[in-house]
Amino acid sequence: MTITQIDILTLFPESIGRLMGESIIGRAQKKGAIAIRTHQIRDFTLNKQKQVDDYPYGGGHGLIMQADPLYRCWEHVVHTHGAGRTVYLSPQGRVFNQAEARRLLTFPRLILVCGHYEGIDERFIEECVDEEISIGDYVITGGELAACVVADAVCRMVPGVLADEAGFTGESHWDGLLEYPQYSRPEVWHGRAVPEILLSGHHANIDKWRKEQSLERTRRKRPDLLE
Repeated sequence: MTITQIDILTLFPESIGRLMGESIIGRAQKKGAIAIRTHQIRDFTLNKQKQVDDYPYGGGHGLIMQADPLYRCWEHVVHTHGAGRTVYLSPQGRVFNQAEARRLLTFPRLILVCGHYEGIDERFIEECVDEEISIGDYVITGGELAACVVADAVCRMVPGVLADEAGFTGESHWDGLLEYPQYSRPEVWHGRAVPEILLSGHHANIDKWRKEQSLERTRRKRPDLLE
């Protein structure tokens, strides 16, 4: 069986391991539905100080991650686990969304590169990176959070990760709309009652109501999706 494999190149593997080792994604890894591996970039530097960064040529603020430790780490992953679609998490990349997650799912193996400091040496991007992806038009301290977002969004669609495929096909953004409102017990809370239609047991009417609510919610909250 071919499983989705994600290798993450990072300076902080422990932080990714904690996030990706919990809940649904953690259980999916334990049962072998997916494989998420982290690789410490510092382990592939040739100097005793484990230095992976240096000042930029031409001057400027901050430090740049060097190409060589990144390349050695990437090369190790490719030789050990096989080639994969290499994605650099970057604020300059294409903005990530559900459609992008579905596209990335078509690749059985992904290699996610987490940048830090003021960025990474452009030569590594030119030689090894297939594409750049951003989780939004803002800048965060490093690529680890972005890598976890991408890995989670992709892996939860892998068959066997969720108990039922409807667990993701019925959610917001799958079909371009936002999800309908959800309710649980009690029937009345703080004077607010669950809509009667959901208590009717008439599944055809409930489905119709949910579709209408989904469309209305999208129109109200995210009209740009309808456009």
